[in-house]
Amino acid sequence: MKRLFFLLVLMLMPFGTAYATFSIVAIDPATGELGVAVASRYFAVGAVVPWAEAGVGAVATQANVNVGYGPRALELLKQGLTAQQVLDRLLAEDAFDGKGGRQIAIVDAKGNVAVLTGSEAQDWKGHKQGATYSAQGNILVGPHVVEAMGRAFENTRGELAERLYAALKAGDDAGGDRRGRQSASILVVRKRGGRNTNNDRYVFINVDDHPEPMQELRRLLNLQLMINHSGRVGALLRENKFPEALASAERVAHYAPNNPDAHLSLGFIAYLAGEPEKALRAFRRAKELNPDFQRAWDAMAARPAYRKIVEDKPFVERMQKELRP
Repeated sequence: MKRLFFLLVLMLMPFGTAYATFSIVAIDPATGELGVAVASRYFAVGAVVPWAEAGVGAVATQANVNVGYGPRALELLKQGLTAQQVLDRLLAEDAFDGKGGRQIAIVDAKGNVAVLTGSEAQDWKGHKQGATYSAQGNILVGPHVVEAMGRAFENTRGELAERLYAALKAGDDAGGDRRGRQSASILVVRKRGGRNTNNDRYVFINVDDHPEPMQELRRLLNLQLMINHSGRVGALLRENKFPEALASAERVAHYAPNNPDAHLSLGFIAYLAGEPEKALRAFRRAKELNPDFQRAWDAMAARPAYRKIVEDKPFVERMQKELRP
C-alpha cells in the first residue's frame, strides 16, 4: 500500500524536475579525464543529470532541470566557448518555464569551471567551487553537504573516478538529500579510455533505484575499475612497461581482494618489474585463497610472457620453500 502511494505521488510530480540532487563535476589536469558524480532521491538520476565528452567537458544539469542543457553545453564547448561563456549562452537561449530554478555546473577541457544556482531552486541550494571542480546541490540538509564534498575531493588521492566517489560519499554522509536516497551515477570520460573499441567512457555506472545507492555504486565502481585495470595490464605487458603494468595489477588485486588469480597475476608481474619480495607476498596470498595453487601457478608460468621467472631456479626454489605448508 505504501509503495502504491509513493508511485501515485511520483505520478503527480511535475515532469522536468530533478528533486533533491547533489553532484560534482571535475577535471583531472594530469590525465585530462573529465567526470560527473551525482546522487538523488530521484529515479535514475544518471539518465538526466550527468553529461560529458572526452576532450570537451563535463556538465551537471539539475534542480528545475532543463535536460537539454547537457548536450547543448557540450556542443557549445566543442565550438571553442569557455565554461562561463557556455553557461551564459544556455541561460540566454532557455525559453522554457522555470529558468530561475535551474542549477548547472560546467568544467571544460582547459580546466575552466562555471556554476549557477538559480534563486528559485528549492532550499537548501548552493554550490562550492574549487580550482578543478564544482560541487552543488538542491533540497539538501544544509551547506555542509557541498563543503564536505569539496574537502573530500581535494583530500582524496588517486584517479578521478575515486575522487568523485569520495566526494559523493562525503556529501551523503553529511546528510545529502533531505528527502532520502534512491539513485546515483558516475561518468568519467577519457579519449579511447573505455572498454572495447573507440569508446571514451572510462567509467559509466548507474544505480537507478536502490535502498542504499552509495553502497551499490561502490560495488559497481570496484568492478568497473578492476575490469579497466585488467585490460591495461595486458596492453602494458605487451609493451614491456613492467612498472606501469605492476601499478595496474596492484589495482586489480585491490578491487578484487578475494580473487586468487588477481594475486597470482600480481606475483608474476611484480617479479618482471624487479620486485621479488612483492611477488612472494602476492603468491602467498594467492595460495591462501586457492587450495589448488600449484596447478594455477604452473598454468600461468607456462605463458611465454612469464618464462623469465621459471628460468630463475633460485627464486622458484625459494618460493616453493616459503609457501610450503
